Amino acid sequence: MINWKKHPLTAVLLLFLGAYSANAQGTDSASIFRQPVQLDTFTIKSGFDVSAFIRRIKNDTTFYKAFRSMRLVPNTAKSNIEIYGQKSNAVIASQKSISKQIINNNCRKTEFLEQSTKGLYYKKNGEFNYYTSALFDNLFFARDTICNENDIVAGNMDKSGNSRMDKSKYQLKQLLFNPGSKVTGVPFMEDRSAIFDPGEAEKYEFRISMEQYQGQPCYVFRIKPKKEYLRKVVYNELNTWFRKSDYCILARDYSLSYHTLVYDFDVVMNVRTTQIGKKLYPSYISYNGNWHIFSKKREKVKFDVTITYDSQ
Repeated sequence: MINWKKHPLTAVLLLFLGAYSANAQGTDSASIFRQPVQLDTFTIKSGFDVSAFIRRIKNDTTFYKAFRSMRLVPNTAKSNIEIYGQKSNAVIASQKSISKQIINNNCRKTEFLEQSTKGLYYKKNGEFNYYTSALFDNLFFARDTICNENDIVAGNMDKSGNSRMDKSKYQLKQLLFNPGSKVTGVPFMEDRSAIFDPGEAEKYEFRISMEQYQGQPCYVFRIKPKKEYLRKVVYNELNTWFRKSDYCILARDYSLSYHTLVYDFDVVMNVRTTQIGKKLYPSYISYNGNWHIFSKKREKVKFDVTITYDSQ
C-alpha cells in the first residue's frame, strides 16, 4: 500500500476526463468528469491513461457477465445466512446449506446436498419469514428448473417484471454491477447514488493505484466520501481491483448507507471472482446488512456464499 503522505508525486491531479457513459450501454457526450483523481507513484510512472480507465469503469460488463456465466455451468455452493434480533446481536434464525447446480439440456436446477435451519426461518406455510432470505434464495438457487439462460450482457440489465422481487433484483443489480449509476425506483436516493455526476462527484475522493491481488498485478480504483460529507452520501467506500492484463474485475468491496424518514439501510458487501479457462466466475460473496422500511420490521442479516466449479 502506498503511503500517500510520503510520496509528493501522489498530489491530486486535476484531470478533465473524456465523456463517459452514465450506464453500461451508452455514451453521454455531455457528461465531463471534472473531479481530482489521486494517482500513486507507480501509476504515474507507467504513463497511465486515466481518461481511458474511467471510461472502462463506467462501461464495464465483465463483472455482470461473470454472474450470468455462473448460471450456465455446474457448481457447488456452500452458504450460510443468519438473521439477528432487531435490538440485539443474537442470531434468531439461520440456514446453512451445501447445494449443487445441475445443468442438463440448457436447463439448470439446484439440488440441496445438505440443508439445516434454526429458528423461525420459514413461516408455517413454508414461505420465507424474512424478505432478505427470499431475495438471497431467489438470487442463488433454482428450486424450479430454469431453461434457456445465457451470459449475454447487452440489454440484460433492464428491469423485467413488476413484482416486488423483480424490482429488488433490478435495484441490487444496479448497485452491484453499475455502481455510481442512478438506482431507479428508490425514493429520495436516485441522484445520491450517481457518484460520478455533478452534484455528487465533488463529495468524494477518487484514487487509482497499482497493487498485487493474489499474485496478479491490478489497478485499484477507490472512492470514499470527504469528511464533510460523511453523512450525506450513499457510498461510504467502494474499492475495485481490475486485473492489469485485461481489466477484468477480480474483487470489489462496497459499503453503503442512507437514512430517510421512510427507510434506512447500512450494508457492506464483498465479492471475489475466479478465472476458469477463458471465463470469469464469482467465487465468494458476503453481505452484512441492516435495513428498515416504514411499516415493516427491521432486518439485520449476514450471509456468505463460497462457490466452486466442477472444472476447478
